[in-house]
Amino acid sequence: MRQDFQALAELYKNALLNDVIPFWERHSIDWEQGGYFTCLDRAGNVYDTDKFIWLQNRQVWIFSMLYNQLEKRPEWLKIAANGANFLAKHGRDSEGNWYFALDRAGNPLVQPYNIFSDCFAAMAFSKYALASGEDWAKDVALQAYNNVLRRQNNPKGKYNKAYPGTRSLKSLAVPMILANLSLEMDWLLPSDRLEEILAVTVREVMTDFLDGDRGLMYENVAPDGSHIDCFDGRLINPGHGIEAMWFIMDIARRHNDPKTINQAVDVILNILNFAWDNEYCGLYYFMDANGHPPQQLEWNQKLWWVHLESLVALVMGYRLTGREACWEWYQKMHDYTWSHFADPEYGEWFGYLDRQGQVLLNLKGGKWKGCFHVPRALYLCWQQFSVISDQ
Repeated sequence: MRQDFQALAELYKNALLNDVIPFWERHSIDWEQGGYFTCLDRAGNVYDTDKFIWLQNRQVWIFSMLYNQLEKRPEWLKIAANGANFLAKHGRDSEGNWYFALDRAGNPLVQPYNIFSDCFAAMAFSKYALASGEDWAKDVALQAYNNVLRRQNNPKGKYNKAYPGTRSLKSLAVPMILANLSLEMDWLLPSDRLEEILAVTVREVMTDFLDGDRGLMYENVAPDGSHIDCFDGRLINPGHGIEAMWFIMDIARRHNDPKTINQAVDVILNILNFAWDNEYCGLYYFMDANGHPPQQLEWNQKLWWVHLESLVALVMGYRLTGREACWEWYQKMHDYTWSHFADPEYGEWFGYLDRQGQVLLNLKGGKWKGCFHVPRALYLCWQQFSVISDQ
């Protein structure tokens, strides 16, 4: 078995360092105007030059993280700096809120209509500050992080289209990303403040959004954690629920809390059993908790990030608990994910499949897919399998 784990560690390492990262190094860096191209076709050709703040910041994070945690390659720091300098100059409005999209030169295209741009900016500049030693990058990270805390109860602010007071819902996306973001910021935050934020977010995720009877993670609930019988109130987003659970496991591991780790594993297994397509395999993108037709027309597509986050969660769950169900599900998920999303001919991974598992969009990057979920998952699975093989 140890040999199998070592082979898996090598598989993920090789895919990361000899396939995925080189793909983005070759095709995505805009050395002329700064930042990155993310709209890349199957072969890596640029088909749109707009720059989306989520993906720009995520790529800064990836290359800074690799520089910090893997190897201090000067080219990785240079690539991170190319994005960080561009974003520091163009990414925010006059009030310090991060836009959603810019044109190639950095002119704003889409207003800062929610806080997730700020979340990824805080993550990116925290890691870049650690890599570069630049004090100004620390300031950018902390300003973005404080923006997130300030706006977390009204993430869209003045851009919120909902009529106030009629049907108040809060979203899992906010506390789950705040939990992960706070861990990313740990070296910049006072320990007591960090622990307070982590405790609040873990409690909210595992109390309000987790349905204790069904063991499923709901995407939207009322402010008191109760369910509302409507499209949004019945929404299950399997990828979000599973990703949130490995964030929770990561926090619980730091606190030596096996009870919460096992509770998170239970939720992962429940979501997988609920969301697995028994006819064509793979995980559905969206589901209705009560089996009604979802409002999202793309509900039955199979997406790259959902499956990659599941691999991370299952490897982590197996490493931390040794539960056989994690390993059984991992093997099932591995076989589907590697055989359907990885592109051995042109490199990197496809993002979007139809229900039957056929490639739906012949791209490697776009408005939502960039240099983030694939390399992060490959890195995390590599590291975890290395630990398991040494045990």
